[in-house]
Amino acid sequence: MNFKQIIRPAKRLGMVMTGLALLGTGLTTQAATEEYMLTVTRPNQLHVIDTKTDKVLRSCDVPGIFGNGGIATSPDGKIAYVMTNKWEDVYGFNIDNCKIVFSLKQSSSKEQVKSMISMSVSADGKELYTVQNPVKLHKDHFEALQPRLAVFNTADGMNAKPVRTFPVDRRITKLGFIEKTGEVILGGADIKAINPKNGETRTLAKLQNWDRSPEGWVPPDAFAMHSLGEHVGEYIMPYFTIKWNGAPGEMEKAEFLWGMTKVDTKTGEVTTGEVLPFEFIVFNWLTDPNNEDIVYGSFNQLSKHNVKEGKTLAVHPMEHTYYNINMLQDGSKIYIGGTSSDISIHDPKTLEKIGSIQLSGDMSTSDLRLAKVQR
Repeated sequence: MNFKQIIRPAKRLGMVMTGLALLGTGLTTQAATEEYMLTVTRPNQLHVIDTKTDKVLRSCDVPGIFGNGGIATSPDGKIAYVMTNKWEDVYGFNIDNCKIVFSLKQSSSKEQVKSMISMSVSADGKELYTVQNPVKLHKDHFEALQPRLAVFNTADGMNAKPVRTFPVDRRITKLGFIEKTGEVILGGADIKAINPKNGETRTLAKLQNWDRSPEGWVPPDAFAMHSLGEHVGEYIMPYFTIKWNGAPGEMEKAEFLWGMTKVDTKTGEVTTGEVLPFEFIVFNWLTDPNNEDIVYGSFNQLSKHNVKEGKTLAVHPMEHTYYNINMLQDGSKIYIGGTSSDISIHDPKTLEKIGSIQLSGDMSTSDLRLAKVQR
């Protein structure tokens, strides 16, 4: 199975023609996109970072105990939804003034509910989704219940309650949303999509349940932690696998490989396959917005790869481990965060460090999300 990049020349031509048409009529767009990098640090603060100056504009106090630092943004980039209180509650912040405009509490006196990172927002911003992992509280024991997708109306504001729920698989973590079909992407043992109106579910890509084992492939270990790709409109699930070219366990003949599954969040188109030799650990992959063949990875080093050619182009050692990576929509800067209290900024061409942002606490497992705001 080869990884194939999907090129969309018609779409790009349409953008060019639209631009020429506007010039021909003398019309120009006045809207400008402002980009902000968002993250959460202990003890529990949401930080809004201006990517023009790479300075913290404001820090918003998040109610509850620090959770996983998960963030989902509204389509207009103005609202940041933060998962908090040990992965149980969500608060929505206006990033311009830190005002809380939305909240939900998933646990009750009879159930304790955890959302393992899983949170996403619909393309129109009207609905917010979590995958709930409920445990019924008995007097002398806990009872694990069926996980479920919970749908909330963002217009309900404070103390929102689910308007619909549907049963889903266990082990679901990071979510996404497909604009064309209106489906929620469920990232777990396999990658699936669920219709949040009626609960109909389909498989986008098999991982733990793939049918390649008879051919000598080991079911992949998929890293379903951080949701990235808002700078180019994609959802990426990295995975590691082994190809036995001899008997299973015959290490001398085995190939150790990185793979990835990518979902276009506008169209729902899926590409999946092995892309690079496994040379070192990468927590997340990130696609270059100017070249679909180029991806970046981070952990103990920042790396740059050509997935079409299966080559590592450059590696830059980091000062410490970083869990997360993101970049600007025009591809001009890479931001690497998570783990500690600093965000490292790098030049995508050379991978050299060009700046740093010091925060008030450590990010731990927090997201590093790009908010694109139209002014």
